[in-house]
Parts: sequence; structure tokens; C-alpha cells
Amino acid sequence: MYVMNTKLTLRMDEDRVRQAKEEASRRGKSVSQMVSEFVDGLDASKRAASALPPITASLVGVLKGPEITEANYKQYLREKHSCE
Repeated sequence: MYVMNTKLTLRMDEDRVRQAKEEASRRGKSVSQMVSEFVDGLDASKRAASALPPITASLVGVLKGPEITEANYKQYLREKHSCE
């Protein structure tokens, strides 16, 4: 299947352009590939959120931080419901 690529011009300050190029190089990708993957991820996030019940979807992203993981939450529940 052939996909026609279209050129897109982005305007950013020089530091952002440098940062984007360095990150792309570090990942072994082009800046275009990274932007494309980012846009694809936006669509996937919408689909994932829409698959959730409305109340749950409204809570997605409320808790942020590297210390909040599934393991942390399970530990919290074990402590909360322990009979000791």
C-alpha cells in the first residue's frame, strides 16, 4: 500500500529545534517520524479513553507523578485492608 507523504512546516525556536534533532538522533529516528508517532499516539489515547466508562474516563490523568504506579496502588490497598 502506497502512502503519499505531505510536507509540513513547523515553527519553533532554535533551542526546541536543536532539542528535537538531538532526541531524534538519540532514538535513531527523524524528527518527522517522532512527530508522526506523537500524532498517532494522540488518536490512540482518544480511543483508549473512549473505551472506558464515563466516570473512569473522566479520572484518566488526574493522578500524576513517577511515584504513582500500579504496584504502589496495590501496596496501598493491601495496607488499607489488612486485618492487623
